[in-house]
Amino acid sequence: MSARTRVVIAKPGLDGHDRGVKIVARALRDAGMEVIYTGLHQTPEQIVETAIQEDADAVGLSVLSGAHMTLFKRVIELLAERGAEDVTVFGGGIIPDEDLPELKELGVAAIFTPGATTQSIVEWAQKNLVTG
Repeated sequence: MSARTRVVIAKPGLDGHDRGVKIVARALRDAGMEVIYTGLHQTPEQIVETAIQEDADAVGLSVLSGAHMTLFKRVIELLAERGAEDVTVFGGGIIPDEDLPELKELGVAAIFTPGATTQSIVEWAQKNLVTG
């Protein structure tokens, strides 16, 4: 891999639970990706600004608060407004199965729900995000 894949990992909204997202960030890093973790309580605007500043290949969102439809949609809208439609958006968290088709329609590339292994997330990222 000549250029490392750059992934911004973010916790949008008011959710304060970050153990899972830190585990995912570490797994992606250990798989050779450059990971930028934005921390808790990020707005969609902050997340998109970080993705653009860091020249990210992808944004991974972790949402446990139930606001996934609003937050994913807003991040995708802001990326488009900034001309960064090529940034892949994926995520995970407590997301009901019935919301998955609509999230895919919005442009979310993958959703990892409870029980997804770090191995499955890394394998998906290596197949779908790796650059260079």
